[in-house]
Formats: sequence, structure tokens, C-alpha cells
Amino acid sequence: MKKPLSSLPQYPNDVEQLQPYQIKLMQHQEEPAHQLVQKINQIIANSSATALMLQEIAQLLGVIFQVDCCCLVPVTSEESSEAATGNWCADEYLGLPHPNEIFSMEQLLMDSPVVQCAAEPLTIEDISIIQNSLVIGCQYLPLPIKAVLAIPTRFGGNNNGVISLIKFQPYDWSESEKQLLKALESSCAIAFSRMAQAQLIAHQQQYLQKSDQHQSLIKQLTLLSRSNLELNQMLQLVIASTAESLQADRGLLILLKYTDPLFRTRPKKQVPRAKATVHAEWNRATQIYGTSTDTLNESFLLSECGLCQRVFTDSGKPLIIDDYTEQNDTSPAASLFAVKELPTALLMPLESQAKVLGFLVLQQKVARNWQPAELNLVEMVCAQVSNAIIQSQTLRQVQTLVDERTAKLQSSLELQAKLHERTRQYVEQLRKLNELKDEFLSNMSDRLRYPLTNMLMSIRNLRLTGIAPERQVRYLDILEQECTKEINLINDLLTLQKLESHQEAPQLETVDLNTRIKDITESFERKLAEKGLRISVELPQETLILQTELESFDRILQELLTNVCKYSEHQTLVHLQASHQVEQLVDQVIIKVTNIGRAISEEEATYIFDKFRRGKGRWTPGTGLGLALVKSLVQHLNGAIAVESVSISDSQLSEICFTLTLPQFSDESKPYSESD
Repeated sequence: MKKPLSSLPQYPNDVEQLQPYQIKLMQHQEEPAHQLVQKINQIIANSSATALMLQEIAQLLGVIFQVDCCCLVPVTSEESSEAATGNWCADEYLGLPHPNEIFSMEQLLMDSPVVQCAAEPLTIEDISIIQNSLVIGCQYLPLPIKAVLAIPTRFGGNNNGVISLIKFQPYDWSESEKQLLKALESSCAIAFSRMAQAQLIAHQQQYLQKSDQHQSLIKQLTLLSRSNLELNQMLQLVIASTAESLQADRGLLILLKYTDPLFRTRPKKQVPRAKATVHAEWNRATQIYGTSTDTLNESFLLSECGLCQRVFTDSGKPLIIDDYTEQNDTSPAASLFAVKELPTALLMPLESQAKVLGFLVLQQKVARNWQPAELNLVEMVCAQVSNAIIQSQTLRQVQTLVDERTAKLQSSLELQAKLHERTRQYVEQLRKLNELKDEFLSNMSDRLRYPLTNMLMSIRNLRLTGIAPERQVRYLDILEQECTKEINLINDLLTLQKLESHQEAPQLETVDLNTRIKDITESFERKLAEKGLRISVELPQETLILQTELESFDRILQELLTNVCKYSEHQTLVHLQASHQVEQLVDQVIIKVTNIGRAISEEEATYIFDKFRRGKGRWTPGTGLGLALVKSLVQHLNGAIAVESVSISDSQLSEICFTLTLPQFSDESKPYSESD
């Protein structure tokens, strides 16, 4: 249940620090937006408690916009639990009593001058989201709302929250206020996303903790079944462990004694003559207060208890009673169930070979929603208890049956362990994906920011009066170079996307490989020489003919040589070798590019061809797209590429070899031999 705004914490020191932002807001609009985004990002980065994070952002926005109240309400799905909201109210409204009449939210939203949205155009979905957020976040406001400026936030293409600025007096929102709120929407969306992620992790941790408790209970029951305890002692430990683990108020184990030994051959819907006796009981009140409600060894006839009859006739299924007081009189309960004090109950039959041995009963004082995992656990406990009963009654006759049930239980434990490990791996994958996301954003922001910064600086310098013509040419060259970098980066991304979607087949043509390799390597000789590198090219005497897509082949070789320029040790030799081989009646062209440099570990080799992934500790500038583009182009040409790193003796360096394998001829263009 939400607390009233009057009880929420306030931060007067922060309010004083925000006064300069209020002044700037009135003077100039663009600079405060940038500073506010930075302030919100600092709150997100420094806040460990998500509820407090939203509270601080709400206070920041409330003070900056000089409103009476600010509400940040996350958008949650119907299945999820209610998320924490961030509310802030001005000091003069704290401590005021709540309004006696709850205002109509529908009428409020119908009054268009009252509620305005900073995002245009306003959709029906936005109206619904804003309405729900106001109902959730504004139910404790001390005064009726007279003016609202709201904006839904979006993250990952979905709405994840609403920011609402509220005034208790009629107010006409200015266009600058709308634009400023719209500028802050993306940062607040990140805050909402972080809160949702933290809640998801907390939910998963809670699920793991409960799974550990259930697994511990199953192991404990397994040990009990293998112990030499007397039956009633074992049953007492079982019901105590089960009821306490599932947080029930009371637990009973009731066993049946049939007076008609031939009953098991009669129809199941017929209620037999049987005596039900309590063999084990656990009561939370006894554990806490020491009071005695002992009903051990109390008995009743099965025909006198409507609840037990219902479980008996529908054996194999649990009977769940939410509130016994609402049940009709056709299902009377035995007095020992004390349904007036404990009206909520779960009854599960103890069965063995289609015979009901008794019942496991869990009772609550208040209504409870039993989860499927809890019901499965109760079923496993009942199976274990049933096994123990049969074992104590006919130990030698059913030894095989006990072993089979124990094997099934062990399988269940292994399954639980696998599920636990899978969940742990999933959490670890989420952590790694988050790291990859951060690395990608950092890398791409650098590759986009630096060229744009240089272009902006050049444009500003070109606008200066009296600039020399040679300086103008220099700045124009910088603009052209940086624009080319941005265009190349975008083209690489588009090329990768196009290759991954397999939109087009390669446009094959016949290529003189010897001539093509010589032309490309000659174009790189100057660039290699600037790095202090020499290149050695080894080609077969006979001209190699290759059926391939020329543009893709050139790009592959250029990217490999560019990679060599970046990561080769100075004053070393780069070796390029091309050869022809026939493997499994397939003509192939093998191209190897070898250089001397820092070793590539086995771990790095697994992701070196992935997008935006780079080797650890390598600080050479780059986008991380080169080798990923190489791999996609090679696959586009139906080839393969691999990397191998071999250490050089008496040296900290290694020999790095990229091996490119391409089919020499396509299926359509493969020449026939003279024998065909």
C-alpha cells in the first residue's frame, strides 16, 4: 500500500542546490536541458535504491519546473506486482489533510485544458497510460488537481513510465516547458528501465531463494525416508518441515484405517467405512506462544467429514478451500479442523497404488494463492510420505517400490538442480549482455562523437572573418575526411545488416587472382611502410582463376590488410600467400595473411569475428566492425575464415595467421574436365 506524500522524505539541501537551475530555466532553455539531463544521469548512476532514485528525480523536476507536485509512475504489466512510484510535493502542501472527496479522473482527463501532453501527437494509448498513472500516483494529493503537464516515456520501443507535473491552480503551460520536459523524457525512461531491471533481478533472486528452500526440504525428506526413525516420529518431522517451509499456520497428517478390507475393489466414488486419525501435527501458534492445541491421535469417521470425502472421491487432485465460511452445508468438516479459526485449507491425498492412505492438510488464517511450484512440492511430499507408510507396513514386500520412488525423487532433485543452474546461467548471461551493451554504447558514441566534434569545430572556424584561404582549405579537408568516416561507418553497418538478412545472392565473375592481389597489396605498401612494415607476397606461377564477387573479395582482403597495419609489431614482415588445393573433389583457393604481433588468446578467438567485439587490452582506435564484416562477406561468398595464434620462442610476440578459404568455382560455373 502506498504511503501519503506527507510521509515521503524530503531533501532541503538539494532544493537549495537546484535554485541556480530555476534561474537558468527562465533565462535560456537549451543549456538547462543539457544540465538537467546530466543531473538525472548522475542520480541514476549514484542511486542504489530504485524508489529513492525516482524520488530524487521527481524532486529535481518539481523544483526546476516550479510546480506543486511531480509524480513519476512506472508502467507495469497486469501480471507484475505494483511498482514503486516517485512522488514529490512542495513544502507548503506537506501535512495537509487528504481531500474528503476523491476527484473523478475521467472528468479530469476530459477537461483538455487541465491535462496536457508534452509529446505530440497524443494517441489513445498515451491517454490511457496517463490516466492510469494519475490514478496510481495522485491518489494521496492534498488538493484537487487543476493543471497537469504529462509525457509518457519510452524505452526499447515500449512505454515504461509517465512523468506528470501538477499544479493545484489553473495554469497555462508554455511551449518552452513542454519542450524541456520532452528533452528530459529519454533520461527518465532510462531511470524507469533501471528500476524495472532491478525489480526483475530481485524477483529472480527471491525465486532462487525459494527454490533453495524447497530443494533443501526435499533433501531433508529424502534423508528422513532413509532413516530408521519410527513412523510417527518421521511423520512429525515431515509435517513440521513442510508446513514451516511453506509458511502455513498449521499442518496435519491424517491416516485412514479401513474397516472393510475389500473396499479397494469397489467403485472409487463410494465412500468406505474408514477411521481417520491424526498421526502428526504442527502449529505455528504452539511454536511462537507455547500454547497447546494438540489433536494427536484424535479420530473421526470418514463419513462424518465432508471435506475428507471430497478429497477421497477426487483423489489425485488437491482440494483448495479459500474461505470455509463461504462453503455450503453439504461439506461439513470435522471439529478438529477448527475451520472458524483457520478457514483457508489445502488438502492433498496420500495415495499408493490407487489406494488412499490418508491426507496431508495445510491450514491458514487468511486466504492464500497457492503457486504451481508449491503444489508440486506438496505432491512430492505426499508421495514421499506415502512411500514411508507403505515401507513401515510392508517393508520386505515393497522394497522394490521404495527404491523406484527414491530414484524418481533423486531425478526430481537433479531436475531442480538443473533448473537452479539454468537460472543462474540466465542471470550471468544478462550480466554479460549488459556489459556488451555498455561496451557497444561507449564504442559507438566515441566513433560518432569525435568526427562530429571535428566537423563542428571546422564549421565554426570557417565562419570566422579574415581566415586565410589555406586554412579554409584545411578545414574543408577535415570536414570531408570526417564526413567520409561517418559515411563509411554507416555503410559498414548497412552492409552487415544486408549480409545477415541474406537478401541477395553473390554476383559472380571471373577474377585473375594474381593480378588482383598484386594491385591491392601495392595500394597498401605506403600505408604499411608508414608503420615500419614490409610485405611479402607469394603467388603460384600459374595464374589463379577465381569465380567470386569482385567487390566483396576486394573488401575482405583490404580489411585483413588494414587489421595487419593496426596490430603488427613495428619493423616486422607481413606475409601473404595464395594457393590452390582440391579437397573432397572441391576446388578451393587458400589465402593466408600472416603477421607478427600480440597473441590472440583462445577466448578472444571465439568472439574476434563478432560485431563490436575487440581483443582485451587493445586500445588501437576502431569500431570493431572490420573482422565482423570480413566474416559476413566470406559467408556471403560461401567460404570460411579462421585465425590461429602461435607463440614465437624466446619472445613475447606471436605469429598471427588469418586463413581465408573460398570455392574456386561456383556450382553453375565449374568447368568440365576432358574426361566428362
